[in-house]
Amino acid sequence: MKVIHEFPRSVQEIENTFIPLADGIQLAARIWMPEDALENPVPAILEFLPYRKRDGTSERDALTHPYYAGHGYACVRVDMRGSGESDGILEDEYLKIEQDNALEVLDWITTQPWCSGNTGIIGISWGGFNGLQIAARRPPSLKAIVTIASTDDRYSDDIHYMGGVMLDDNLSWGANMFAFNSQPPDPAIVGDRWQELWMARLKANDPWVLNWLEHQRRDTFWQHGSVCENYDDIECAVYAVGGWADGYSNAVPRLLANLKSPCKGLIGPWAHKYPHFAKPGPRIGFLQETLRWWDHWLKNESTGVMDEPQYRVWMQNSNDPLPYYKERPGRWVAEPSWPSPRIKDETWFLNPNSLSKKARRSESLLIQTPQNMGTRQGEWVLFGLDPDGPADQRQDDGASVVFDSEPLDKSLEILGAPKLRLRLSSDQPNAFIAARLNDVAPDGASTRVTFGVLNLTHRDSHENPEPLIPGKIYEVCLPLNDIAHSFQPGHRIRISLSNTLWPLLWPSPEPVTLSFESASSELTLPVRTDPSGDDELTPFAAPESAPPQSTTQIQPESFSRWVERDEANGTTRANLLIDTGLLRLDSHGWEHGSISRETCEITDKDPNSNKASIHWTMRFRRPEAGLDVRTETYSSLRSTPTEFLFTASLEAFEGEERVYFNEWKKSFPRDLN
Repeated sequence: MKVIHEFPRSVQEIENTFIPLADGIQLAARIWMPEDALENPVPAILEFLPYRKRDGTSERDALTHPYYAGHGYACVRVDMRGSGESDGILEDEYLKIEQDNALEVLDWITTQPWCSGNTGIIGISWGGFNGLQIAARRPPSLKAIVTIASTDDRYSDDIHYMGGVMLDDNLSWGANMFAFNSQPPDPAIVGDRWQELWMARLKANDPWVLNWLEHQRRDTFWQHGSVCENYDDIECAVYAVGGWADGYSNAVPRLLANLKSPCKGLIGPWAHKYPHFAKPGPRIGFLQETLRWWDHWLKNESTGVMDEPQYRVWMQNSNDPLPYYKERPGRWVAEPSWPSPRIKDETWFLNPNSLSKKARRSESLLIQTPQNMGTRQGEWVLFGLDPDGPADQRQDDGASVVFDSEPLDKSLEILGAPKLRLRLSSDQPNAFIAARLNDVAPDGASTRVTFGVLNLTHRDSHENPEPLIPGKIYEVCLPLNDIAHSFQPGHRIRISLSNTLWPLLWPSPEPVTLSFESASSELTLPVRTDPSGDDELTPFAAPESAPPQSTTQIQPESFSRWVERDEANGTTRANLLIDTGLLRLDSHGWEHGSISRETCEITDKDPNSNKASIHWTMRFRRPEAGLDVRTETYSSLRSTPTEFLFTASLEAFEGEERVYFNEWKKSFPRDLN
């Protein structure tokens, strides 16, 4: 990535300022703006996050916000209530008070003498979520947002539940925020108040999983903050961005299909990172691309950004199945609008032992996959910088019921969400089914293209699930995640069906056997038959950024993912270790680091032997202030056929002295999950 040192306008930085709120709370902000902004006011771009501007996002902030400032914007990076150096307590994700505070921040920004009065919001993940949510509140200054790796539906398409099935990430993400909420502020900014603020956070740090396990269906808890409840609430312009390697890409086409406000969509091959430094590549000049967006909507300049096709995506080619890619082969394609009339549905029938465009005799096939099936699937959210993606699917395919096409005689491109219509029955009242669409190379290597899962008790509704009647045949629709993929000649299309996908999905309460009616079931592929216009697309610029921050790695970082098998007792254990080492931020001397250790363990034929355990260590040092802080957080989840059993503990240390301890233990009835 090319680093830019000189910009059209010289940049000044305000390392920290406090924004007062009506209730007396102050939010900490870091601001970049042109040096002459007081004489020549500029539009402002807000990024509003709980991930700590001091350390958590400082690396990417340094690459991004000074770049925008150098092109005539004030960039305001604000720590939300209860995070970083801000006052207050952070009590959960996406609460109304978060939106209320953001509206106050926007009002404050527009009253500053360096602001022209127009504002935008940019954010990835949490910041992409709340960008949409704040836009739905219609603040008058907000003209446009860029939402990256986000969702419009907090229940159906987020890190908690997928297709109504609880993800293991429901615990791991909760454990992540449990650890993050134990972090102290930097005394270099808040002074002697740091211990008071830190201790208040520790005492209020109840694990958020306690809230999430109370809501296992799509109730008002999840509907709040889901802009799909009323897309018409959003009136400003929306640029929705995602990556095929990420868990968050489906919202991009949904937003294009449902928003009435001006909108564009962009999906690359990327994982959960900003596209100018994401992997897999190719990376793009995302800052230049979004400058065109901001200049159009915040400065009323003619940039041509709205004259281009509405939806642009990276069409991925067949490739070797690897958990890590530096780049994915393919090409940029575009559709003038979405949904596109150029996408044609093509039906394939799940015949016994084959996938064909013609239906043949139907057979009843049993699906009863092992409890440890799924170890080749990788993480639900991929960050792409380490091998955290799906590996060769052959091992998991071997434990599934598969349907293969004949080798293709020509390439087949799909763009959109494949769908399965399945006829099946269950021997239990609670069950789920998972489907993977794979690309099988001539040598047998199997690459996961996309996948989907459905809690069969949610077959008609995520709001009002109903138990299955054992033995009764149901016809269900199972959508897979949106994707753009080109199957190459000589490759086969494979559908793999299973009723386990461990450790990605929490197992059903009892061992399940599904009876599946083969040729009465079908796959619908969204085939892209008209590539006209692809060759005329203007190439993206090469990636650029502002200079990176200066850091010193005091202790080394490491990443490991491995699976262990004990044949003597039939136990499988999946392990994940992420150690950031210890890093010093050279500009101000703050030192920080973390270690995350996650283990999932299950025994053959016993879904309720599943146990997930996560241990985080957070460490912070400021030697000149005598600060040496460490927190240890532990989160664990088990289940019985009728309950989820959650335990957690938190220890905080100053030096070697333990200054705080708390623990939690609670059971939750399983609500058809």
